[in-house]
Amino acid sequence: MTTAPDSADLTTADGQDRAPNRTVAGEAGRRRTFAVISHPDAGKSTLTEALALHAKVISEAGAVHGKAGRKSTVSDWMEMEKARGISVSSTALQFNYRSTEAGESADDAVNVVNLVDTPGHSDFSEDTYRVLTAVDAAVMLIDAAKGLEPQTLKLFQVCRHRGIPVITVINKWDRPGRTPLELLDEIGERIGLTPTPLYWPVGIAGDFRGLLRRGEDGQAREYVRFTRTAGGAKIAPEEILDPDTALEREGDEWATAAEESELLSATGQDHDQELFLAGQTSPVIFASAMLNFGVRQILDTLVALAPPPQGRTANDDTVREVTDPFSAVVFKVQAGMDTAHRDRLAFMRIVSGVFERGMVVTHAQTGKPFATKYALTVFGRERSTVENAYPGDVVGLVNANALAPGHTLYVDKKVQFPPIPSFAPEHFSILRAESAGKYKQFRRAVDQLDSEGVVQILRNDIRGDASPVMAAVGPMQFEVVAARMKAEFNVEARMEPLPYTLARRTDAASVDELNRQRGVEVFTRSDGVLLALVSDKWRLQYIQKELPSLTLEPLVAAGDE
Repeated sequence: MTTAPDSADLTTADGQDRAPNRTVAGEAGRRRTFAVISHPDAGKSTLTEALALHAKVISEAGAVHGKAGRKSTVSDWMEMEKARGISVSSTALQFNYRSTEAGESADDAVNVVNLVDTPGHSDFSEDTYRVLTAVDAAVMLIDAAKGLEPQTLKLFQVCRHRGIPVITVINKWDRPGRTPLELLDEIGERIGLTPTPLYWPVGIAGDFRGLLRRGEDGQAREYVRFTRTAGGAKIAPEEILDPDTALEREGDEWATAAEESELLSATGQDHDQELFLAGQTSPVIFASAMLNFGVRQILDTLVALAPPPQGRTANDDTVREVTDPFSAVVFKVQAGMDTAHRDRLAFMRIVSGVFERGMVVTHAQTGKPFATKYALTVFGRERSTVENAYPGDVVGLVNANALAPGHTLYVDKKVQFPPIPSFAPEHFSILRAESAGKYKQFRRAVDQLDSEGVVQILRNDIRGDASPVMAAVGPMQFEVVAARMKAEFNVEARMEPLPYTLARRTDAASVDELNRQRGVEVFTRSDGVLLALVSDKWRLQYIQKELPSLTLEPLVAAGDE
């Protein structure tokens, strides 16, 4: 990974911190850790790339997948992602950024941005849900033509449930779409979040000229006028104009934007930081990630408004403050990121204290020591060794075979954070190896993919270990399993769908009776949880009515709830 020479990098060439005397609280205060959430094809991976371009950690942006002659984005690395133009895995990107508002004052004006790119496809909701346990804010990306879409709504509800403040970006303003006021009305009506635009578009959707920067009472402070670059591969030049010059340059388009901006203030749609952090309002920015229009404004807004890392509540209801001794939560485990090595990378979000590469920490789930010799920051397939990290940072631990999503690492006083709930699966399939001679490889592959959380693996005595059952939120997860088993373990897998659509948590006392019911089969998940698979919601309702003493508890995000 090449960093532009004028970027605000605070580390030396060998990765050492140039400011070793900073306090943990000071370092945490510089961090901004967030995720980008959206419906598929809203431009999420393109925005991720554009943000990295503006932070000057890359010199040229990739583009949306599938465009002839264009590169795939650096945050998407699996072959399936490149072929289909979707994000399957979550990727953590870290870079330094000095806000244009900060000027050239001091090093502490430089923020460390941890951007966790997430799958947009609904089949991979569980991976996104895990990521949302590791961030402090979210950017909700909305297509200017389509508005709020189902996956966006679902992920927003997760943000609301977890108390994550949301910044809204209305993307693809360079293409024909709906009116800005119509989009704001939809946000307010459908999710109950008051949109408070910080910038207002000059030019209708499809004729994106620039952004009006709103001041107090909606008054126009300045006009940011953009100029297109070839293919959107470079940072779009900006021209900053005062309101009078903007009116001369843009005429009616500027006058309309200024009038609408004042109208927003009349209806109370001005930014209030307390209401934003309380999850009642959402700052709004209009942008075109493809053209790199409005991207700097997104970064500046994140740095200025998104909250820094805070303390986290542990299982015993105590709070691990950012200044307490080191602790971290594993939220993602991924294998196969380095094609030259069959490695396994565990992404952890640092909750408190200072992480130092090589330190020995305690794995809360087992009580055993865990050495951290190989610690990395990851930029797509690019890796660099990290020596020190602070609350809010995301660090990858190599060959972390004992770690799984939701696990806690700590030093000094013991702490264990609540586990990450599993989504309710809605698709089920038997998994078998095509060749009996590769059973050992098959078992290793199943165990690895299960521990990563790619799918949930279910077993019972009747089917045995040779035919485990995969449970997934969406059927595309099964395709990922087959592709990775072939690529990483050289095992051809055969899948047979099962006629179940619901899963419910049950207990040992209910197992025998449930197994006697038509359309029901009970399995044990790898974490020991007993799950009853049911053919459909009518069968479930019948059993609950006729046998109310049986335990059938819903899981997180059950589709029929």
